[in-house]
Amino acid sequence: MISDPFFYLCAIPAVLIFAMVKGGFGGGIAIIAVPLMSLAVPPVQAAAILLPLLIVMDGVAVWSFRGQWSQQNIKCSLPGAIAGVIVGALTFSYFSEAAIRLLIGLMCVIFCLNYWSQPGLKTKTEATARAGNFWGAIAGFTSFGIHAGGPPMSIYLLPQRLDKTLLMGTFAIFFAAVNLLKLVPYTWLGQFDATNLLTSAVLAPLAPIGVRLGYFLLHKVSEVLVYRICYFFLLVIGSKLLFDGAKGLLMP
Repeated sequence: MISDPFFYLCAIPAVLIFAMVKGGFGGGIAIIAVPLMSLAVPPVQAAAILLPLLIVMDGVAVWSFRGQWSQQNIKCSLPGAIAGVIVGALTFSYFSEAAIRLLIGLMCVIFCLNYWSQPGLKTKTEATARAGNFWGAIAGFTSFGIHAGGPPMSIYLLPQRLDKTLLMGTFAIFFAAVNLLKLVPYTWLGQFDATNLLTSAVLAPLAPIGVRLGYFLLHKVSEVLVYRICYFFLLVIGSKLLFDGAKGLLMP
């Protein structure tokens, strides 16, 4: 088990933030969890410690949003996500974390700027297999490496303007399936050693607390505000990822 106090100074807020997002509050801000924990441990180890915690969060989130999710969107996106996870596992050693961050950040920034700069084009979209599998595949791939599948799925789901509870319930079901699938390649790649698993166990009590807190806050704010929060954090985190990715590639 990790005993460094600085690690827990980084990990405790990271886990709570990620859990609150699982509960429906905070939008794409969950993507900061791995980078925040990476201040104390290598990114690959941070991702390995987080995955069991995400499984716990997913269980609480699925229970919280039971019966409130878009079956059509799951059907349209999950096959692509499965393919994305498989590609991520097979190409794990070929793609740098910086390149993945740069790609996600660029997509997020372009998406948000386009949304805000062209109000006349804010038409409601529908769930389609073509778009769902495309963004689902990207979400599966980026989720495998640094648990960063939220922004690609936001790009797919937010324009549909689903009810806020339906939106968050769909996120919960989608990532519960994706994270369970990731257990297989993570185990295959040897990322679940005793140190990582014991550290996950120590942090585990924070997972349900954060999810329920996020669920509580979701039902205390308006749907318009929830969407504004999602788009705002999508832009902020996208910009941060874009900067970090470019810096990592230019100054390795």
